[in-house]
Amino acid sequence: MKFGVVIFPGSNCDQDVIQVLENVSQQPVAHLWHKDHDLQNVDFVILPGGFSYGDYLRSGAIARFSPIMQEVISHANKGGYVMGICNGFQILTEAGLLPGALLRNTEQKFICRNVHIRPETNELLPTRLLQKGQAYQIPIAHGEGRYFADAATLQKLNDQDQIMFRYCDAQGQLTEGTNCNGSLDSIAGISNENRNVFGMMPHPERAADQDLGNTDGRMIFESLLETISI
Repeated sequence: MKFGVVIFPGSNCDQDVIQVLENVSQQPVAHLWHKDHDLQNVDFVILPGGFSYGDYLRSGAIARFSPIMQEVISHANKGGYVMGICNGFQILTEAGLLPGALLRNTEQKFICRNVHIRPETNELLPTRLLQKGQAYQIPIAHGEGRYFADAATLQKLNDQDQIMFRYCDAQGQLTEGTNCNGSLDSIAGISNENRNVFGMMPHPERAADQDLGNTDGRMIFESLLETISI
């Protein structure tokens, strides 16, 4: 499988994702610059974390209009796979590829620490190999990670099994104290209706190598490779 990692001005997790894909997963990776109009025949596009265009206006609001995003949107609309991590998730909601929005954290502060998330379904590509309901420790680093959607959208996400992850404690339980940013229904990641576009606020690439002392995030990348045959 060939991955493409989009690099915007202000991206700071692009090399982390590339390192995991190339060195840990042994997959070819195209480096896609924000001004490009060519996805280089990639199968799977990843929008990494960071502060694209300085997070002016809103996180992801300017990146959504970059030249490469025209190609990413077209790729997704044709059924191609796309995943956004942190700032990438924000960009996908701004682009309308995922429902809802990412708002300022409840405490109005930037949060950078390890949290636990649990998979809510095994029917989405990034969670196929994960144990449903089990807690996985994955780092977060964001100031605008509070997921919000209207009641009808939330109902649809639940009814159609589009909620990928929820914040939880180390035992996989949902409590008020484990909802680190105030996200609606403790949501940490979702998919689109067609199940080919995914977004999550936590950073699995920062928990995918033994050198980092945590490999819980590696299972997410392994799920992508295990369940897609190109």
